[in-house]
Formats: sequence, structure tokens, C-alpha cells
Amino acid sequence: MHLRARLFGIGVAALAGIPLAVLGPAGASQAAVSPAAAPASHAQKTAHSCATSKPGFASCKAIVRTDLVQSQATSNAAKPNATPSGFGPSSLQSAYNLPSSTAGAGRTVAIVDAYDDPTAEADLAVYRAQFGLPACTTANGCFKKVSQTGGTSYPKKDGGWAQEISLDLDMVSAICPNCHILLVEAKTSSFANLGAAVNQAASTAGVVAISNSYGGSDASDASYGSYYNHPGIAVTASSGDSGYGASYPASSHYVTAVGGTTLSTASNSRGWSETAWSGAGSGCSAYNTALSGAASFGTGCANRAEADVSAVANPSTGVAVYDSTAYQGYVGWMVFGGTSVSSPVIASVYALAGNTASIDNNYPYTHSTSLNDVTSGSNGSCPTSQWCTARAGWDGPTGLGTPNGIGAF
Repeated sequence: MHLRARLFGIGVAALAGIPLAVLGPAGASQAAVSPAAAPASHAQKTAHSCATSKPGFASCKAIVRTDLVQSQATSNAAKPNATPSGFGPSSLQSAYNLPSSTAGAGRTVAIVDAYDDPTAEADLAVYRAQFGLPACTTANGCFKKVSQTGGTSYPKKDGGWAQEISLDLDMVSAICPNCHILLVEAKTSSFANLGAAVNQAASTAGVVAISNSYGGSDASDASYGSYYNHPGIAVTASSGDSGYGASYPASSHYVTAVGGTTLSTASNSRGWSETAWSGAGSGCSAYNTALSGAASFGTGCANRAEADVSAVANPSTGVAVYDSTAYQGYVGWMVFGGTSVSSPVIASVYALAGNTASIDNNYPYTHSTSLNDVTSGSNGSCPTSQWCTARAGWDGPTGLGTPNGIGAF
């Protein structure tokens, strides 16, 4: 089946019993709100925005909560003024102790995705207005959308990838509201076209980080590594949403591989707690060279181990996203998870830190004390325990942990 023939099957979310945070309107939503437990009889349902990829292609890693969206069956149009569910900017900034209000100006975070989202800029405006963030538009120079060749002849529309694009743009906005955003749309989801889009992003002045919320099966840097090798720019990639099994480009030697957690409010000094998300991708590449910084962390993998770091990804504790390009009848405010959330979060933390000109993806390994170590949870069973089970120090699903400020980036 062609990649654009989307599989939108509904399944039960991993860790479905974990409560979801509900945020109020724009004014109220700027403080973290304690999650309210869903009724035990109400199964939390999810669907993948993109189909499983075939060789040479990638699939986006967005997962939507289908029990918490506006449906066209009951509404003929998206409702931008509806009260969104899911974590908003202030909650994410609080959870990761980020200087989002003061840092990031003058830096650009690039988002690379496949196909066209025709409502990307308008939807971004709804999200930012909802949460009181400054406008980010083409007119004011904050937002720019280009094709993989840098022009304005955009590829065909695709509703599943449009959800991914909205998610990515909203997460950059949430973490680094002072950053500029560049959206580069690849012609298709082939690694050749996505790679060309990454190269286009890297060649754009001001870009300090590039997020790639997609992946395919483990592959060799000898085939695709040139697309992701951009010294001076932080390149992040989602580790995947299917548990153990290396995914490319997260398994590339040149990227920061981003795993996933379940994020919840807690009555501790941090105010938050995290466990490894059961869907978070992890793995030991069959092809690519290990990071030198990982040598002392006991990864158990002689080659490239993933992930390096992580952030929220469980759709049961997901994030608010606005998307008006209807797909399978769903439109408006939605709640998303997947490592498609965590990759743009980490790219934006790199932008907040502003160090990318002088560091590479080994940097978190030499600054791991500036991360929240995630020590519980699992994404399954593996021949080597730490590839699947969270522990003190490095582990596959969560890497070295999640941001505690910008010191590890």
C-alpha cells in the first residue's frame, strides 16, 4: 500500500490508566493544572497519523488521541476557541525548567516533514494566540515555509503529515516562543526527499536546530548520513513509537536520538515525575558507529545506541495541538503523543541553550548531571536489559534523561 494511503486504525494507548492533564483557556492555561483521572470504563484510544513505512521511506511518529478530538461528524468546522486538553506551553516549560521567556531570540528551529500542510501558518496562529505567545507569521519574519528546494511550489497535501506538521510547529512554539520557525516540506516521505529537505534547512541562515519527527528501519550512514551530518547545527530525530528496534535517522551517528516518557504532575520538589513510555523506541544499530561520549555509560551496544535523551511522548499524558486540515474526520484541538512530540521539544531546547555552533551530539553525555534521570518503566524485553528498561544512568527508552534546564544542551 502506498505510504499516503493512511492506516488510521484505532487502538488502546499505552499506559492507558495514566491520567491526562486538562488545561483551561488561554488565561488559565499558563499554569500547570493537575491531571484529572479518566473514568476506568473510558478506554483511551489512539491512532497513528502515518502508515508504516516501506524500505527507503519514513513514517511520521505522531499519535493522536481519538477520544479527545473534535469530529466533523458533529462539527462542520474547526473550533479555534474551544478549550484544549493536553499539556500547554507553561506546563512543558515548568516540567523541564526552561528559560523559554528569555532565551532563543535570533535563532531558528527548522522542522522537516513530508508533503504539504496548507493551513500550517493559520493553525500556528491559533495555537500561539490560545496560549498567549507572540505572533509568529510570514509577515513579521518569524515563520517561513518552503519546499525541499527552498521555493514556494509545495508538494501535495497530506492530512496525516499535516497533523505531524502542526504538532511540530506547536512544540517549537511551546518550548522556544522567541525562536523563528522554518518549515521545510519534502516532496515525498522517501529518505532521499526528506534528506534533501534537511540539507535545505541546514543551508538556511539562522538555523541552529533541525527536528525530524519521522523514522524508518535501521539504515546505514553510508547511505543517508550525508543528509544529517551538519556540524554546528543540532539535528534531532524521533526514536520511534513501537518499542525496541533501531530506527533511522535516530540510529545515525550524526543526530541526537530522542526517546519518550510519560510525564505527570507530582508532589515532589520538581513538581513532576517521569517514567519510560512503553512505546518509546530504542535500539542498537546494526550499521552505525557509536558515539564516543557514550563509551562510559554501559550501553551494551558496540555500535550506535539509541536514545540519547528524551521528553514527553505518551499520548495518555499528551500535548495540546491545533490542526484544521481535516483528516479521517478529525479536526481542531487534539491531544498528541509519540516521539514526534519529544524530537521538536529537544531541538527547541538546543535552540534555547544557543551552543550548537561549538558542540555536537556527545555534549549531553558530558553534561548528564543537567538532566532528569528517568529510572523506571520499560518498553518491553530485550536481550540486553538496559536497551528496554529504564535504570539509573543511560537506558534505551529514555537515554540519559529529560531536560532540567539547558545545561546538557
